Amino acid sequence: MKESDVARARARAKEYLDRAGIVLTPQEAANIEVADFGLGNLEQTGLEIVVYVNTDRVCAKELVLFPRQTCPEHRHPTVAGEPGKEETFRCRWGRVFLYVPGERTPNPAAKPPAGRERYYTVWHEVVLNPGDQYTLPPNTLHWFQAGDEGAVVSEFSTTSRDESDIFTDPDIRRIPNIS
Repeated sequence: MKESDVARARARAKEYLDRAGIVLTPQEAANIEVADFGLGNLEQTGLEIVVYVNTDRVCAKELVLFPRQTCPEHRHPTVAGEPGKEETFRCRWGRVFLYVPGERTPNPAAKPPAGRERYYTVWHEVVLNPGDQYTLPPNTLHWFQAGDEGAVVSEFSTTSRDESDIFTDPDIRRIPNIS
């Protein structure tokens, strides 16, 4: 991604956070992480992230998804003998379709990004509207996609080690490469 693309995505993410009534400091707004997962198609596969705190015990973030933007299928494995991240997603604005292991939902609302369908393997749909939340145990395969207006989701979790996440798609790079 180019720095100009990141700047545009940050400004757009800030607009979504404003719609959700979430106030950021100027420093937080300037540091919104923009992740395209190395696929170079942020509108289709990506995530915008505000990290409030990430200690050796807890993590709190805001996740912004543009309309129909997808966070790809992944899991949070055991790292250095410690269980993977347990996380709770709470929808603040918009609608999110979360997919986890379980009975396949007939006619799911989300569609994987074109050309990458084979890397989406869990299809039990959990719909999150504002005020709804869902907790994922460590090492649970999952992916999620915003609805037609986009979404803002608060994440509360144990320590986040994003660089250790395991993605189903071997082409994914979690840490952004900005030029």
